Amino acid sequence: MSEEINVNGVPEIHEGDVVKATVESVEDNRVIVSIPNAKYDGIIPISELSSLHVEKASDVVSVGDQFDVIVTKIEEPAEDAVDNTGNYVLSKRQIDAQIAWKQLEQQFADGTIIEAEVKDVVKGGLVVNLGVRGFVPASLVEDHFVESFEDYKGTMITFKIVEMDQEKNRLILSHRAVVQEEKELQKSEVIKTIQAGDIIEGTVQRIATFGAFVDLGGVDGLVHISQIAHEHVENVSSVLKEGQKVNVKVLSVDPSEERISLSIKDTLAGPWENIEEKAPKGAILKGTVRRLVTFGAFVEILPGIEGLVHISQISHKHINTPHEVLQEGQEIEAKVLEVNEDEKRIALSIKALVEEEDSGENVTDYELPEQENGFSFGDLLGDKLKDFKSDSK
Repeated sequence: MSEEINVNGVPEIHEGDVVKATVESVEDNRVIVSIPNAKYDGIIPISELSSLHVEKASDVVSVGDQFDVIVTKIEEPAEDAVDNTGNYVLSKRQIDAQIAWKQLEQQFADGTIIEAEVKDVVKGGLVVNLGVRGFVPASLVEDHFVESFEDYKGTMITFKIVEMDQEKNRLILSHRAVVQEEKELQKSEVIKTIQAGDIIEGTVQRIATFGAFVDLGGVDGLVHISQIAHEHVENVSSVLKEGQKVNVKVLSVDPSEERISLSIKDTLAGPWENIEEKAPKGAILKGTVRRLVTFGAFVEILPGIEGLVHISQISHKHINTPHEVLQEGQEIEAKVLEVNEDEKRIALSIKALVEEEDSGENVTDYELPEQENGFSFGDLLGDKLKDFKSDSK
């Protein structure tokens, strides 16, 4: 189609035409531009310079800038005008938007990561200019809570498009999606380097009733409550705090499930180490009755250390079960009769601390019985076996 020419030999310009403009002057609320071979100059109102709010036209363009604009209106000169001069009313914003939407559609389809400057911080999120106004809701800025977004203004941040509707001029972006994608990639790489048996320094990330999640540098592992300490732990938060640095041993790694099991306990010295110094033979120690069984009572005398008070060592009087004298949770004193660090066994006596006239018993040379699953047949029979031997002589 041939170009329409007016009587003066100048190409006719119509509303909707796209033309090249050169900035001739910049005023507070508008820009004056020249158009090659046009009979009038053009005017771009400040509202048509950008998809974002503009305070001053000079914030957006400068004299000498060249760009495409669309003709939105033609203001012909009045019949009685002396200079017979009219104007073309132009829009840079509409052209930028047309180009931008086409590019954004492709980026949305490809899942492209876009980098852009945060132009403004508004109630509810961030605003960026991608040729059209893009909005980042507060919930999509980071993967954690942010109290104030003021520091984001003017910074370059990466985004992914999560929603777009050209007809409604709606463009929703997410920085959180980029952060989460990067973390997933980092997590996969870190998991490949971790093996069972490794000792790693980590940071307590989150505390739960059943344990603690420890950040190993991009991937979290779980320390079950039973693996926090050698002693029994009732409340995880009483032992660990978020942000605390800890050494952990990797118990197992499941790459397919991205699951890592950890232990703090296995990096700590065992409670039985040097037990003969902490609980020497003959020492009198305070303890707590933890379990009562038919053949005696298990008493915790140190964190993670339980000793056995055999039923024959509970009282000078004959008792049928430990429950007749003791109860779980009871605080008692006991004398250490024997210690075996290798077999992790301690024999205790309560009655050794209670005087009985002419008892004739000697508890200082007590020997740990040979055991199977912790205790021998002799442990179970106790004094009854001694009485049987005496009667048979």
